[in-house]
Amino acid sequence: MKFVDEASIQVVAGDGGDGCVSFRREKYIPFGGPNGGDGGDGGSVFLVADVNLNTLVDFRYQRMHRAERGKNGMGKDMTGRGGEDLVIPVPVGTRVFDADTEELIGELLTDGQRLLVAQGGFHGIGNARYKSSTNRAPRQFKPGSEGERRQLFLELILLADVGLLGFPNAGKSSLIRAVSSARPKVADYPFTTLHPNLGVVSLGRGRSFVIADIPGIIEGAAEGAGLGLQFLKHLSRTGLLLHLVDLAPLEGGEPPADQVRKIERELAAYSDELAGKERWLVLNKIDLLDPDEAAERQAEVIAELGWQGPAFAISALTGDGTAALTAAIMARVAERAEAARLAQAPAAVEGAEETPWHPLD
Repeated sequence: MKFVDEASIQVVAGDGGDGCVSFRREKYIPFGGPNGGDGGDGGSVFLVADVNLNTLVDFRYQRMHRAERGKNGMGKDMTGRGGEDLVIPVPVGTRVFDADTEELIGELLTDGQRLLVAQGGFHGIGNARYKSSTNRAPRQFKPGSEGERRQLFLELILLADVGLLGFPNAGKSSLIRAVSSARPKVADYPFTTLHPNLGVVSLGRGRSFVIADIPGIIEGAAEGAGLGLQFLKHLSRTGLLLHLVDLAPLEGGEPPADQVRKIERELAAYSDELAGKERWLVLNKIDLLDPDEAAERQAEVIAELGWQGPAFAISALTGDGTAALTAAIMARVAERAEAARLAQAPAAVEGAEETPWHPLD
């Protein structure tokens, strides 16, 4: 299925039902009085995150989404039925904007999370509610209010622990195939990857992380060149970036260090946040070189860049070095998760004594 990460839709909440004007008419009861019931509330529109969805493609075919209108009130003090809410499933990671004001309404980041995007109309009031000692036969009523209408812009940003970036043909798709069950297209020409791919890397029970592969980035991507700009945003939610570099470029190709610098400039041009993310250097295609030459080139690239962070030499084709890489990534992902958990936990008050528990408390 083609990856679709943007869509525009219109949502219309249900109008509230009108109140009713009615009078009690029964034999032997000449002055029955008003008995018109209230209307029902209109249905609201909610978006709900669904882990089973991975694109916004369905919204390309259905752009109008309307909740049910509330029923009108009836005689005998019968209240109209409320309109049913409309719940629209969207992929996890969807951001919702008001298309007219460009305001961010909310983000759906966890499975089952709900977001109200259009409030249903309030019910109308029947004439029974207007009776009083001075107005015993009211004929006024209140109609239901209109439901909220909104034009929405939906944007899907993939949720992954690790993001891959690099020039076309750096071996990103080959790496994700080697370490996960994802099967993106791999070929010997640039821009084989045309849309993002997600893969789950499992290293045992309870030890896994999600890795995202986006189309290759070329010089000028931040200004719109190539396919990278459209999908760079998917790296904004990753905690770690793997910068893949071809250690054995074809004759006449750019040296690995120059490739790294160009990608760094594109990241900085796109956003300071993305440029400041933790990034590891992964030198790929060591299978094309003998071990001594591969080690020598690796040392040259690291020295030329003045690289201070983690660096790995791998072959995505044969799998050499990928086990050490994924183990290091798993350790780092677990470390970040633990740090986030501790940051969210309530801070303990230093020096506070624990109050003994008593069964009568």
